[in-house]
Amino acid sequence: MVAITKINQNISNPGRLTIQTVEIAAQTTAIRCLDWDRERFDVEFGLRNGTTYNSFLIQGEKIALIDTSHRKFEQLYLEILSGVIDISKIEYLIISHTEPDHSALVKDILQLAPSITIVGAKVAIQFLENMVHQPFKSKLVKSGERLDLGNGHELEFISAPNLHWPDTIFTYDHKTSTLYTCDVFGMHYCDDHTYDEHLELIEEDFKYYYDCLMGPNARSVLAALKRIENLEIKTVATGHGPLLQNYIPQWVSLYQNWSLEQAKIDTLVALFYAEDYGYSEHLVRAIAHGCAKTGVAVELVDINSAEPQEIRELATQASGLVIGMPAQSSVAAHAALSTILAAAHRKQSIGLVESGGGEDEPIYPLRNKFQELGLTEAFTPILVKENPTPATLQLCDEAGTDMGQWLNRDRTIKQIKSINTELEKSLGRISSGLYIITAKKGEIQSAMLASWVTQASLNPLGVAIAVSKDRAIESLMHVGDRFVLNVLEEGNYQALMKHFLKRFTPGADRFAGVKTYPANNGSPILADALAYIECEITTRMDCGDHWVIYSTVQTGRVAKVNALTAVHHRKIGNHY
Repeated sequence: MVAITKINQNISNPGRLTIQTVEIAAQTTAIRCLDWDRERFDVEFGLRNGTTYNSFLIQGEKIALIDTSHRKFEQLYLEILSGVIDISKIEYLIISHTEPDHSALVKDILQLAPSITIVGAKVAIQFLENMVHQPFKSKLVKSGERLDLGNGHELEFISAPNLHWPDTIFTYDHKTSTLYTCDVFGMHYCDDHTYDEHLELIEEDFKYYYDCLMGPNARSVLAALKRIENLEIKTVATGHGPLLQNYIPQWVSLYQNWSLEQAKIDTLVALFYAEDYGYSEHLVRAIAHGCAKTGVAVELVDINSAEPQEIRELATQASGLVIGMPAQSSVAAHAALSTILAAAHRKQSIGLVESGGGEDEPIYPLRNKFQELGLTEAFTPILVKENPTPATLQLCDEAGTDMGQWLNRDRTIKQIKSINTELEKSLGRISSGLYIITAKKGEIQSAMLASWVTQASLNPLGVAIAVSKDRAIESLMHVGDRFVLNVLEEGNYQALMKHFLKRFTPGADRFAGVKTYPANNGSPILADALAYIECEITTRMDCGDHWVIYSTVQTGRVAKVNALTAVHHRKIGNHY
């Protein structure tokens, strides 16, 4: 392996940027751009372990480059690539999909290799024409078509639309049994290991990435898995994170199981967005993430590229509809909106969000049309007048959770009634204290009333808390996050309990009217709490409809030494 490392000091927020090159198969080189300190991926979700942008070079009798890299790596990437190969001799540039973190340097490659042929799906070539604004040679490929590079490197292309862009294709090298998947099977995880050497260290990041990017298109995931099931795969060359080689059957099985669980859920939310307009996809994905936390299935559809029949079927079948407003000038989008309106019915719920592109279709006339059809509005229209911030994305996430909870209301009541009477009475005899969990990350802060709290260890000092998966604060309760456990006082908890039990609208300030002051970790401490404990999350365990969060204790203080903790007694144990 040849590893080349350089640091780029010429960006506004430098961080650590390095590049690793490694031969992963015969005549095949991976160029991995390691972004060690990136904390957010665009505006979609927070990162705990940075990320990587992976590009690949195949040198047969003809030379092919698969994907490029992020713009921040421009100088480093082109230096490293030119050290491996004479860029002007590259015959083909294969575009797995046109998201900028993979295709930002296409124009640079065209300048250095003007005779290169860009290979991609029809939609990808169309997107690139609008991105590079110059003529180029192209080759449109469909699923099953092949490209022979010589020396045994015969590349087969496999269509994988909506994973997570409409133009996604896989590339399979029959000589090396390497499957190039771009975002699919990837994860935002940056370290020096080229491959998946330690499954247990990266499985949580793998799942988080799936939930954010692949879960909203579970049906498309299953279709893609079907297309690759007969391939002999020795290496999965992903676009982000480590390449997969040691646990491929396990990774594929996880995708299969998660997607089957999503696809078989009766309650479906269809989310329509315009891929190339404003922040439509990012905003809609945040809503989809909030919906998915409640256990409903979600399906994202790009209205600019989807077939009218697909739009009609989803708009008819779905229990909930979400629309990211398209540009007023888009003929395809207007046709899609007409199709959705024709298919919508009064048993559905609706949610609308502006895309922030500057020329959004007016939101209120469309809102009125859905109201006239009798649809229930799941959340107040979200208006985006500037670049989305983490707070905007949190608002969208909470709006999605509200929609999912509304759609699940009948199922929730049914579950409450179904439990055995004696069992529910006995569970209800488990008493607990009353606490308020408060957390802040950047400009986002949240809180929840909790009673399922216990000390869990003495060395180190640690506590465990059960957090329902559909709580707004859940997104601030990942490994490495910090929060404050506020202990409520017997006889002096009613006001705080009433405040934090009320239903907040998406994006509402949970602390309005409540006296607080900041902890060392930045989270709010409630001034009227009996005691507080600052905590850092080290483990997060999936327990059905709850996460059990284990945290080590950093510091704490008691306000009234002789006062008692408020205690919560329940009569039944199958709901709060």
